[in-house]
Amino acid sequence: MRLFRTALALFSACAIIVLPAAPVLAADGDVAWTVRTDANGFGADRSSYTYSINPGARLDDGLLVANRGKTPLTLSVYAADGYTTDTGRLDLLAKDKKSIGVGAWVHAGRASVTIEPGRSARIPFSVNVPSNAPPGDYVGGVLTSLTQEATAEGINVDRRLGIRIKLRVSGELKPGLTVEDVKMHYSGTFNPFAPGDATISYTLHNTGNAVLSAKQTMSVAGPFGWLSSDAGDIAGSPELLPGETWRMSVPVKSVVPAFRLAATTVVMPLLTDASGATTSLDPVLATTGAWALPWTQLALLVVLAAVVAGWFVVMRGRRSRRKEREDARVREAVEAALRNAG
Repeated sequence: MRLFRTALALFSACAIIVLPAAPVLAADGDVAWTVRTDANGFGADRSSYTYSINPGARLDDGLLVANRGKTPLTLSVYAADGYTTDTGRLDLLAKDKKSIGVGAWVHAGRASVTIEPGRSARIPFSVNVPSNAPPGDYVGGVLTSLTQEATAEGINVDRRLGIRIKLRVSGELKPGLTVEDVKMHYSGTFNPFAPGDATISYTLHNTGNAVLSAKQTMSVAGPFGWLSSDAGDIAGSPELLPGETWRMSVPVKSVVPAFRLAATTVVMPLLTDASGATTSLDPVLATTGAWALPWTQLALLVVLAAVVAGWFVVMRGRRSRRKEREDARVREAVEAALRNAG
């Protein structure tokens, strides 16, 4: 059994692999190494690799690896496709997993490298994009990997340190984001005069060929837009690669149970270009509804209606008995008057 421990330096806000600020130390064997981009025509101090390239084209770049440990270090070198994890971070496929994008197009000049203590090595790599590659964004990384035997029998530890590669293959860029499977759940309270909470869940689906993130707003209102409640600040989505999805769950507080509620979600897709500039695309609107019956209020109304109905029944009974007594007295008076007259 293999246990993979990935030592990827990640920038949490954007979930991308970046240049580590400090050496990554492997606990077993006291081995440490760092990776950084090579200084060349693409730049001298890059945090990641970003390329715009034509289908069928090739480019060359390099990775610098430094051994900060006290013993020689042998590392595997390879590329892999990227994907967004459940925590919103970018990770790279394991070496034994098949890559079809960056991991298949990037080829390191050597499959492994041995570096003496205190020394560095430059590892060249090439990017070869197929002539039939569809246009759009592709994300992956170039990795250095150290596999060591752990204390437990049959378990290996694979420590990886890498740098992100983002390719934009030229051609028509068609960014697209949809909001799918929108649902709302309402939870009321026992307090008949207090509002409840609504939770709106939905899936963001990157249906285009560009990497996208998104900002969102959410509101819930009763019929005719009355008694509206806003969700406030909602955390943006991570960068989603083409084809990826991200499940959102947004709570909205202080929602009045106005029988029929409508939730409106507005999603603003964000596209980042090679220079890092962000462009807002046309917003995407999605709506859903849910019943929010004020059960405690209805129960109170039922009780009140029952009390009022009971009061009317009692009063009617009293009036009926009073009338019967009055009628009886009248009959007695008439009978008495007839007897006296005779």
